[in-house]
Amino acid sequence: MPINFVEELTWRGMIHDMMPGVEEHLNGQMRAAYVGIDPTADSLHIGHLVSVMMLCHFQRAGHKPVALVGGATGMIGDPSGKSAERNLLDEATLNHNVTSIKNQLSKFLNFDAQQGNAAVLVNNYDWMQPMSFLDFIRDVGKHITVNYMMAKDSVKKRITGEAGDGMSYTEFSYQLVQGYDFLHLYRNEKCSIQMGGSDQWGNITTGTELIRRIDSGKAFAITCPLITKADGTKFGKTEGGNVWLDPEKTSPYKFYQYWLNTSDEDAAKYIKIFTFLNKEEVSSLIVAHQEAPHLRELQRRLASELTKMVHSEDDLNHAIVASNILFGKSTTEDLQQLNEKQFNDIFDGVQTTILNKDALAELTLIDALVAKGGFLSSNKEASREIAANAISVNKTKVDATFKFNESDLIGGKYILLGKGKKTNFILKFE
Repeated sequence: MPINFVEELTWRGMIHDMMPGVEEHLNGQMRAAYVGIDPTADSLHIGHLVSVMMLCHFQRAGHKPVALVGGATGMIGDPSGKSAERNLLDEATLNHNVTSIKNQLSKFLNFDAQQGNAAVLVNNYDWMQPMSFLDFIRDVGKHITVNYMMAKDSVKKRITGEAGDGMSYTEFSYQLVQGYDFLHLYRNEKCSIQMGGSDQWGNITTGTELIRRIDSGKAFAITCPLITKADGTKFGKTEGGNVWLDPEKTSPYKFYQYWLNTSDEDAAKYIKIFTFLNKEEVSSLIVAHQEAPHLRELQRRLASELTKMVHSEDDLNHAIVASNILFGKSTTEDLQQLNEKQFNDIFDGVQTTILNKDALAELTLIDALVAKGGFLSSNKEASREIAANAISVNKTKVDATFKFNESDLIGGKYILLGKGKKTNFILKFE
């Protein structure tokens, strides 16, 4: 039996605002709803995931999801929530970004045309590009008053100087362009619902108003809350920037670690929003976590579900192995399984010394730690640490008789030295 879409989003905490009549509209027949994504980069990041998950739940409820990639609106820039105008992208860059995002969306939505409620991908550049400026202001602009547009919060804040230094006409026109998208999809895809973040409410309702005024139609808006973190820092950001879905931009290991390091409070919220686990599974996980929070089972399940969904089961397994290497019990064999990229992801930022590979045969353990490696301050300190059984090579404890050889090289070029449980050093041989 298909899920009830509104009930599903409600218990998951994914509804911020909703126009009256949506539930009745969804009862009894398949409907189409869309989410818009501006292609400002060639990858989605986890900030996009909430609206993508809304589309996923919509399809699972038996309805038709439409993903709009904004090739046209990406050339303008949405002023909502912004304090400065976005840099405009050229057509070639936008086309590349659109193609990349389409490929990523296919991991979440079923586009199989054989399915009655198959997802559809559209690009608003296809219908905006042929339209002239005169056509647009005559056929669309005359139906919405300036007074109506000025009343939107996203416009008022910019014009009054509350956010930024005013607003260009380009940005001011954005809500009309997005509103026309809704009208176009209403006519061509029978799309009667637009969904997005709560900051999109003004733009979405402009679309419902256009549909009412031009086609005498009835359309609806649903928005989800903007995701925040309990500690006040920005969701989806790390020291390195956005957490991307593209494994070349954010590795599966770092992606896994982002979710694994989520606070208890945030994990209890995110497990509802970013996974398909049902209400009973989520409740059980939260109770189990409250009974033994030190095991971090909630974070582990959250990280596992998302890494598997966004990347693959193999990537998840590699991420778990990598996490054990850095933070848990692991072996030399675990290290030897890593390729160079995985090794560098795990030990990013660890103190590294580069040596000539010819020096490996003559390298002593104390030289590796002091004279050549420069990791410890003196031979005396190195001898003391070795005698205390505190030094490891590639996760294996060693003594003063240890000799290096080429079989110790990970990926043909790295040796991992450890002092105690938490301090690592890397020798890189070239």
